[in-house]
Amino acid sequence: MARPGAEETPTGPTTLRVIVGSNLRRLRQAADISREEAAYEIRGSESKISRMELGRVSFRMRDIEDLMSMYGVTDQDEIEHMVELAREANRPSRFHRYSDSLPNWFNTYLDMEGASSMIRTYEVQLVPGLLQTREYARSVMMLGYGHTPLQEIDNRVNVRMQRQDVLDQKDHHTELWAVIDEAAFHRPFGGAAVMREQIQFLIDACDRPNVRIQIVPFSSGAHSGAGAPFTWLRFAYEELKDVIYLEHLTSGVYLEKDSEVDAYRAAMEHICSQATQPRDTPDVLRKFLRDHYS
Repeated sequence: MARPGAEETPTGPTTLRVIVGSNLRRLRQAADISREEAAYEIRGSESKISRMELGRVSFRMRDIEDLMSMYGVTDQDEIEHMVELAREANRPSRFHRYSDSLPNWFNTYLDMEGASSMIRTYEVQLVPGLLQTREYARSVMMLGYGHTPLQEIDNRVNVRMQRQDVLDQKDHHTELWAVIDEAAFHRPFGGAAVMREQIQFLIDACDRPNVRIQIVPFSSGAHSGAGAPFTWLRFAYEELKDVIYLEHLTSGVYLEKDSEVDAYRAAMEHICSQATQPRDTPDVLRKFLRDHYS
């Protein structure tokens, strides 16, 4: 699956902040201006410039205009484009209304997922969230969150369903490559009826041009991803590096160092080599239906 070009419009405040910050850093370095000098121009500190360039703070439009002028940018269209990106970066994400029901660390992932061009994910015990049916998702949530209020469960399920829109966007092409361990199909979340619907949903998803699904059978034995689900996000924008996302019970970890990404990339390729070929996945799933959920 090819990596799409960078002409598409980025989305999500987290990714937009990174892109704006990266462009500001590039312009500053090209103009041979230090962070200290840039900070003086906007009546701020050197650490503020650093945080802006890393995309870790919101932006003041006046700061963007002043810095670009200082960096020698005279094209008004270029300035206005950067200001508009910064303005968009300051706006709440589309999941903002569910913020009370989601952990803060997960909001970053939602933005990154929404801006990705390629999502490669490996799951051990569950169907990946982007491929879950509503009832399967609800069953997982009910089991995993104990005494969580039902309204909060509903909100989290709604978020999971809305996340799947990333695969249907016309203005931003995202591809999903999911590798699922066979163990996930032996865990009947919600009962047989829910699992039948879920497996049929996966069979239907195999026909989508931007979805690829592989199953790792028990017969493949031990492999490099055993016991450790992870997601590898790629982006169409050169300012955004590949990210490996690992989720724990109370936190999420984002790995961006080249050595870390390379290690997980190698693990993913090894897992895929031991999994069913995508063209065979529908037949494998139909067999699960017949053998376990008929």
